[in-house]
Amino acid sequence: MLISTKGRYAMRILVDLSEHLSDGYVPLKVISDRQDISEKYLESIVKDLVKAGLLKALRGKGGGYKLATEPDRITAGAVLRLTEDTLAPAACLTEAAGACPRAAQCHTLPLWQGLDRVINDYLESVTVADLQLRNGDWSDYVI
Repeated sequence: MLISTKGRYAMRILVDLSEHLSDGYVPLKVISDRQDISEKYLESIVKDLVKAGLLKALRGKGGGYKLATEPDRITAGAVLRLTEDTLAPAACLTEAAGACPRAAQCHTLPLWQGLDRVINDYLESVTVADLQLRNGDWSDYVI
């Protein structure tokens, strides 16, 4: 599993808006400048975040974007499932794979299923609020 630029930037946008909740609607240009991300690329990402109900958008003067819910209700898992094709660690676990004809005799399947559970459990345990409050210092984070 490799998280795309889109997934990483979506997380950065949400953390940025979380850190500036009191600013109300924040123009995309401001987010772009603060995060050093192309405004054009951000447009496509925020469109998906609005469609998924994670952001609210307001057009016109005083417009921009803000979180649609509290930062502690937005998990990294929800965001990454939205932006990534898959979070599965093995192709046989993707929705597109369907039922594997070798599943009954596959000795490695439990390994991939366990890794998939660990990945999803971890991503569901981390919220945008966690990332904001921690300011990137995860040295003493315990699950």
